[in-house]
Amino acid sequence: MGQGFLQIGLTLCIVIAITPLFGKYIARVFLGERTLLDFLMNPIERSMFVFAGVRRKDDMTGWEYIRAILCCNTVMAISVYFLIYFQRLLPWNPNGFGAPNWDVLLHTTISFVTNTDQQHYVGETTLSYFSQVAALGFLMFTSAATGLAVGIAFIRGLTGRRLGNFYVDLVRGITRILLPISIIGAIALLVTGVPQTLAGTMDVTTLEGGTQYLARGPVASFETIKLLGENGGGFFGVNSAHPFENPNGASNLIEMLAMISIPAALIYTYGIFANNIKQAWLLFWMVFVIFVILVGVTAVGELQGNPLVNTAFGLEQPNLEGKEVRFGWAQTAFWAVMTTATMSGAVNGMHDSLMPQGIFSTLFNLFIQVIWGGQGTGTAYLFIYLILTVFLTGLMAGRTPEFLGRKIEKREIVLASVVLLIHPILILIPSAIALAYPISLSGISNAGYHGISQVVYEYASAAANNGSGLEGLGDNTLWWNLSTLVSLIGGRYIPMIAILLLADGMSRKQPVQETPATLRTDSLVFTGITAGVTLVLGVLTFFPVLALGPIAEGLKLASGS
Repeated sequence: MGQGFLQIGLTLCIVIAITPLFGKYIARVFLGERTLLDFLMNPIERSMFVFAGVRRKDDMTGWEYIRAILCCNTVMAISVYFLIYFQRLLPWNPNGFGAPNWDVLLHTTISFVTNTDQQHYVGETTLSYFSQVAALGFLMFTSAATGLAVGIAFIRGLTGRRLGNFYVDLVRGITRILLPISIIGAIALLVTGVPQTLAGTMDVTTLEGGTQYLARGPVASFETIKLLGENGGGFFGVNSAHPFENPNGASNLIEMLAMISIPAALIYTYGIFANNIKQAWLLFWMVFVIFVILVGVTAVGELQGNPLVNTAFGLEQPNLEGKEVRFGWAQTAFWAVMTTATMSGAVNGMHDSLMPQGIFSTLFNLFIQVIWGGQGTGTAYLFIYLILTVFLTGLMAGRTPEFLGRKIEKREIVLASVVLLIHPILILIPSAIALAYPISLSGISNAGYHGISQVVYEYASAAANNGSGLEGLGDNTLWWNLSTLVSLIGGRYIPMIAILLLADGMSRKQPVQETPATLRTDSLVFTGITAGVTLVLGVLTFFPVLALGPIAEGLKLASGS
């Protein structure tokens, strides 16, 4: 037990140490300051901008930024759809895979272009190496960079700057952050034993004289951007539980740090943009404390194990079902909370096997979306809650709310409300339909409380652009492939549009002079109120499904029935 918690504590200490360093670097990249990669990347970027007809100093309005995102993402989605559709005719296809069914292919394309990577297929038996690398790998970089660009544009708007240029932010996010770190990470994973090859499936003769087929491929490069970009889609069907994706404790540590590094660092990046490092650290510790509490709840649940199993065998042991022995209960519980907190969606164990405490924590992360949140957009959601807290506390104080010297008015609150309300709409309504009609129940493997969690989790994962799932659910059907598309698209683009319009409006407001009566947002009291508002709004919205799902399941297990 002590070793498990020690591993978790060591990882968290590393996160705290790297956050200011990485946060400063991200700020330098998007403030246009000099970095170590300038000599290499400047000529490449200039060539790309000249070819695309983009001028770096051309700032966009909110609607121009939105149109650029939608047009760019649409073109990428269409291109990738046809790349996979014609994969039989393309190179790097040693197993001769043809095109998947149209509904699976459509779901996969939309899922990856929205940075969700929800997978209703098995990668090693469905996609060629070319499709994995040139199609999905391409979207892993661009979708992650899109979210990062939106997060940076939002921070710029809040701090009184123009939003910037989407194409410049997209390219710089890839060339200065995602690509160089992915190269270093891929080399590190190679050292730990992750394969990187274009050779086909390996035939192995077992000790009994039989034949075993081992799928392999260019995994190391795929794996790094999968975690760093909060993509989460696995090269293999069982994701990072597969020994070729995550062979040992060293690779597990590297992959977890990759997951959390950018979301954590972006909070510090905001502090640099706002010239208020104190507030950045307060927000960091707020998120950190909630995260640690959820890790503790999940880890204790897994350590105590299933009471029915323990009673039947007359002993107490951790819940090891659905877990890899090389990680055990502690690292599986820690990963489960981190992958849903960062909206990565990668798994190193089966979430369907988690105790009710773990399912509660993972669902809670998907509902709130700010512990730590997705690539770029999670930071924006965090400040949406901050703006609502400013509004509520300002009303209680009897004065017009202000944030960073700019008034919070009706338009900002309406847009913030859209961001927060669209999420439960895209989860609860499809879940109700799925549970109400038998045609959609075909994939649900549990009829009780756990079955409710399976359905809600699937739509919550899609709407939060996370991609993980309680995989007792048989989701590779026409119903699940098409119904989740609504949550995938709506959960990605509707909040993005509202976030960018809000940031654009804030950037145009004239700053007001600070007075003794101005509410300080960089205080411990205000940060505590923000945490309370965040938790109350999240719990009140989703408490019924939490009560009917993991809470009811936990009470049933505790009662011994």
